[in-house]
Amino acid sequence: MRWRFPLVFVVIIISYLFLISNFFNIQIKNGNAYYDRAVAQRKASGILEPLRGNIYFTDKNNNLIPAALNKDYPVIFADPKKFWEGLFEENKKFNESVEELNQAIKISGPILERKLNKREDSYELIVQKADSEQIDNLKENNFKGIYIDQQKLRSYPFKNLASHVLGFVASANEAEMKKYGDVEMGRYGIELERNLSLAGQPGEEKDNKFIKAQNGSDVILTIDINIQTQAEEILKKLINDWQAEGGTAIVEEPKTGKILAMVNFPDFDPNEYSKSEIKNFMNPAVELVYEPGSVFKVITMAAGFDSGKITPDTTYIDTGSVILNGKKIENWDKKAYGKQTMTSVIEHSLNVGTVFAEKKIGHNIFKEYLIKFGLGKLTGVNLPGEVKGNINNLKKGKDIDFATASFGQGVSVTPLQLISAVSAIANGGVLMKPIISAEENPQIVARVISEESAQKVIKTMVSAVRLNKVADIPNYSIGGKTGTAFVPDLKRGGYSDQVINTYVGFASASDPRFIILIKLDKASGAPLAGQTVAPAFKELAQFIINYYNIAPDNL
Repeated sequence: MRWRFPLVFVVIIISYLFLISNFFNIQIKNGNAYYDRAVAQRKASGILEPLRGNIYFTDKNNNLIPAALNKDYPVIFADPKKFWEGLFEENKKFNESVEELNQAIKISGPILERKLNKREDSYELIVQKADSEQIDNLKENNFKGIYIDQQKLRSYPFKNLASHVLGFVASANEAEMKKYGDVEMGRYGIELERNLSLAGQPGEEKDNKFIKAQNGSDVILTIDINIQTQAEEILKKLINDWQAEGGTAIVEEPKTGKILAMVNFPDFDPNEYSKSEIKNFMNPAVELVYEPGSVFKVITMAAGFDSGKITPDTTYIDTGSVILNGKKIENWDKKAYGKQTMTSVIEHSLNVGTVFAEKKIGHNIFKEYLIKFGLGKLTGVNLPGEVKGNINNLKKGKDIDFATASFGQGVSVTPLQLISAVSAIANGGVLMKPIISAEENPQIVARVISEESAQKVIKTMVSAVRLNKVADIPNYSIGGKTGTAFVPDLKRGGYSDQVINTYVGFASASDPRFIILIKLDKASGAPLAGQTVAPAFKELAQFIINYYNIAPDNL
């Protein structure tokens, strides 16, 4: 029995030495390889990334509808080290294996070659959001070093709906990875504007790698999914019917500044943003300016009424044209209207009458009111890339520049600036900051004109709608104004034959619940706004009236 104890002791020693050797191989000799493999698996499963917060639309009952959320998708990734090990084991050529893989998952050969040639890497993403055919083909072929896993990725269930408002997410670039880690970053729209809060702040830095951060915060938008959907359908049909280059529609609450809909075409699918042109990612509602045309006349009248320089009943003799600084300005229809009031200037959209009004107001006072209305300044909306409109043309002090500005030519605005300015009139003269996030409280920017002056302008706008009938809705008082502006010719100077049509209107005029702007870019045949955007406004306004069950105010 004495021999048993030494034998047991020897076995223990040998086992212990074996464990030490194995520990050495795992932790020291092959430590990096195992670490890289673990990282690869965690990357594929999304563990390294914090769960990005959701983005929600809402509706009139304050229900939350997911507009951007995280969803499990199959991904295909490669471990190039293992892939090359398989080539050596099976004595296969690199190019032949790449071609076989290309046939299986239909990915560009050069892309596969570049990724799989990184022999020291343990993780290379091959396909994000792989389809069932790719998965089935891969399972049949069983390539060594090529793996299938699940990863939580951004999903936009309504596809193109409000795509410019939402934006999309994409992998972090090199500079972003150094700062925030290997996370997906917001690009454009709310995904960019609220990127850090959606993604969660990066965690502590350890060994030059960021550990998992807290989950991101959700964002609830003021966008009403039903109004947004209807606005998109109406605008898309309008663009198709008139073979236009694009367009914009915005719906806002005058009393709060809440944006209920923001539509732009061309749009894109944020689920497949790589299939769209980069220029389509910009949000024209806040990132592009244009000359608005005659819709601007209501701002001129607001300045005139509030300054006391004119009243709705002030008269002038309309001769059909006026010459300033050697240049001729005519009414849109080239007709003379004789004796007219300021109300009829809005009713018939008379350029000559608006020039008369601006002259009565005076250049300095007129310019001061434009600034009060927020023109030439940012609205402050929480969307990325907002640009200012431009009224710098008035710095020259020329009569002709102030005259054309009075009816919306020679000055530029963004659609959001324009609807905000007219919304101030609908809101009794109070300008509100436009808001897109439900967490924001309504914010008064300034009282621009008195409530009495605002009511005078509203009456002229209601009168214009009733007289022209195109946008009139029975039993409701609708305030609105058309604008048809010629597009500047940036190559030859002056203006081209192309036009941009705009309609801005609100209902009910006695207590406005909503205001709508519809803009149509370069429609075929250069039609007037009364033919295009005015009927579209009426259709959308009728929908919103029914949706909110707004009682008639003009029985």
